[in-house]
Amino acid sequence: MKEIEKLKETILKEYPRLSGDSTFSFRCHKDVPCFNDCCGDVNIFLTPYDVIRLRKKLGITSGEFLRKYTISPFDDNLKYPVVLLQMQDNEKKTCPFVGKNGCGVYADRPWACRMYPLGLASPGENSAELDKEFFFLIKEYFCKGFGENKNWTVNEWMTDQGIEEYNKMGEHFKELTLHKYFRDGHNLPPKKIEMFFMASYDIDRFREFIFESSFFEKFDVDDATKEKIKTDDTELMKFAHKWLLFALFNKKTIAVRDNVLQAKQKELTDKDELKKK
Repeated sequence: MKEIEKLKETILKEYPRLSGDSTFSFRCHKDVPCFNDCCGDVNIFLTPYDVIRLRKKLGITSGEFLRKYTISPFDDNLKYPVVLLQMQDNEKKTCPFVGKNGCGVYADRPWACRMYPLGLASPGENSAELDKEFFFLIKEYFCKGFGENKNWTVNEWMTDQGIEEYNKMGEHFKELTLHKYFRDGHNLPPKKIEMFFMASYDIDRFREFIFESSFFEKFDVDDATKEKIKTDDTELMKFAHKWLLFALFNKKTIAVRDNVLQAKQKELTDKDELKKK
């Protein structure tokens, strides 16, 4: 993870910053000599929406996907759990979904793969310019795609690669990861780290958590929302992010039932009375 932090620093200091109207030349296809070379020995961070799309494409549960195809690194610099695509244990450390004909999950490939050869960076979590994100080109020495005669603007590339939908879904997650709690240097305790991981990435386990417990006896969720999150992973992902904002940062995104609030207030009052005795 230290190498990633060094790369971020280099990008911020040295890489030319592109806007949506900036142009570049690039094209990737099976006849390019380097075809598939970029799909190995690389850190692909997965978003919650990436996991939903990939596990659905493969026809497996989120738990199975996470166990078989991902790793979750532990590092003192990490303020919340992250998930990376696990490369194969071979010389080139190739992506598990790539074969000689290319990507086997192309229609549901992760955000990072769609963006390539573009990257997206921001000044940093503690910067006053946090909202001033910028694009940059990832020009790797082996890539011949830049020599192809195909010109794009950044915005054209984003539209062509279907990135807008992924960005829209990612806004919910960004609200969590860029929360002031983390920007102020705080780290989550172990139990909350587990909660963050489950609700963000293991969507099937989160569904079990809310539907097979006393969750709805404590929280006031309307019937229409219950119906949607019972079967719709994307809606459940949005609900999970609301739950995490409530559970981790006390934001009033989930309504607590009146009887639960009254019981909690009575508990606190009783404790105060005991202290006075």
